[in-house]
Amino acid sequence: MKKPARRHWLTDRPIAHRGLHDFARRIPENTLSAAQAAIDRGFAIEMDLRLSADNHMMVFHDHMLDRLTERAGPVLALERAELRRTRIAGSDDSIPSLDDLLDLVDGRVPLILELKSTVDGYDAMVGPLLASLAAYRGPVAAMSFDPRLIAALAEAAPHLPRGIVADAARDDEWKQLTGWQRRIVRHLLHAPKSKPQFVAFDIKALPATAPLALKWFRGMPLLSWTIRTRDEEKKARYWADQIIFEEITPEAA
Repeated sequence: MKKPARRHWLTDRPIAHRGLHDFARRIPENTLSAAQAAIDRGFAIEMDLRLSADNHMMVFHDHMLDRLTERAGPVLALERAELRRTRIAGSDDSIPSLDDLLDLVDGRVPLILELKSTVDGYDAMVGPLLASLAAYRGPVAAMSFDPRLIAALAEAAPHLPRGIVADAARDDEWKQLTGWQRRIVRHLLHAPKSKPQFVAFDIKALPATAPLALKWFRGMPLLSWTIRTRDEEKKARYWADQIIFEEITPEAA
């Protein structure tokens, strides 16, 4: 059996899911406060990205604004300036742009950006992402559930580390896909075309043949998400190379 490739910066330290957020301390997910908290503890940072109406990358997880802000409606309906003025409920933070995040992190810790694509126009994110990253010199990678987007990144920016996010693709959770499409996603059968360089796999679905085969036979770093308990951390550290965590605090590096 082929042994895993040499250690990659992606696996050097635990990765704070959506930053080191804590609503009890008024530090919401995907904010500059959460990023700064992770930097202070020496953790790598995972953040979510969505497009604004004027094609800028914004740091926000949900399709809709309703859960986290006092506004309603889709993120994609507002331009960057208005989104940056939109406060996260119960905090002093507003929605940052990717440029805001990059200015803050400034290469001090690794940054992993999860791209939230849409069914149509999934590749619209590629240009704005690369424009923001053009002058950034810190360790940064992009990943997505959407293999089409990862394939587009492989073609447009082969120098940018890219990964596929995946889980068991259960029938009741992936209703938008056909049975065959769920099989492709579940078993990473798209990998020859999407060309991921690392895998981020749901802890609840490990062990699983596809991500472990890519880890052992192709030397791909394997991350596991989202680790919220010590038992999950123990399981992830057995099967994967590094954890994406929240609600617990692992040792830093």
